[in-house]
Amino acid sequence: MGKRRYLPKYVSSYLDRHGKQRFRYRRKGQSTYSFQNVPGTEQFLAEYRACLDSVAPVIGANRFKPGSIDDLVSRFYCSPAWQGNMRPSSQATYRGIIERFRKAHGDKPVSQIKTHHLDAILGKMADRPAAANNLRKVLKRLFRYAVKIGMRDDNPAELTDGFKSDGEGFHTWTEDEITAFEARHPIGTKARLAFALLLHTGQRRSDVVKMGRQHIKSGRIMVRQTKTGAAVSIPINMELQAALNAMPGDNLTLLLTEFGKPFTSNGFGNWFRDRCDEAGLPQCSAHGLRKAMSRRLAESGATNQQGRAITGHKTDREFNRYAAMADQERLSNDAMANLNKAVSQKPEKSQ
Repeated sequence: MGKRRYLPKYVSSYLDRHGKQRFRYRRKGQSTYSFQNVPGTEQFLAEYRACLDSVAPVIGANRFKPGSIDDLVSRFYCSPAWQGNMRPSSQATYRGIIERFRKAHGDKPVSQIKTHHLDAILGKMADRPAAANNLRKVLKRLFRYAVKIGMRDDNPAELTDGFKSDGEGFHTWTEDEITAFEARHPIGTKARLAFALLLHTGQRRSDVVKMGRQHIKSGRIMVRQTKTGAAVSIPINMELQAALNAMPGDNLTLLLTEFGKPFTSNGFGNWFRDRCDEAGLPQCSAHGLRKAMSRRLAESGATNQQGRAITGHKTDREFNRYAAMADQERLSNDAMANLNKAVSQKPEKSQ
């Protein structure tokens, strides 16, 4: 009788250069993965499941040069850091950035990458500072993983220089722009319903496309955010209710394509972009309405905690970033009015 096998399929053991027993995952079409934990532990099982559930094997992956960027990326996609701790929406964003970097630098050895190399790559993106900062963020995480699995002793991306951001990002809709869109797309149109859902719930487009009548109850709309997993319950105001009442009630999903199917997040963004152009608002976007709602909340005197209860932001810092466009002129007028009132009520000194 042969020796009883106690390791899972595709897992084998070996002795490293120090004579210590190690375990690795080896499967045709995927890069080898070295386990960080020993068989029999929950942590090992999590790593193993991540390898089994990783992206479909890439043709030619066995031809990746060991220790290359291609090799590192393949391992990263197979890791618990990717499979177990990152939401699908974040994976899609990260994958797009990683694959562009990999296409240009995949054959380069991880161990030879220096900080000045990465600075040079980022420097060529000076005309796209936001994209450069996003790449820097992803590279820091990727090379942090390289350190973790022993492909490097340091993280060269940590010392790179980022670009200063103006912090504005997507344009925040003004009240005049809101009025212009409403004039072009009246109550009863799909564009107006989409606009009302974005503005009056303050949610991302990835959440708006999933909203359905099953999420509406007792004058509120319930949302579990795709990006953060946060659950929010938002009162439906008169403007949103009017837009809902004017649309057919036989569809479960509130917003459907011309083919009667739910929108994808990107597809909806492109469709709404066209509706903005029709209203003469090329500077406006779906995400800008989320910022407009944050601005309105700030202008109304809502506290950070109250505003976050609507938008679902997890921290004050995140909400403040969106509420930064609050009407400075009106707020300064209010402040001056309060000061004048206080001064006028101050008793005069006796002669």
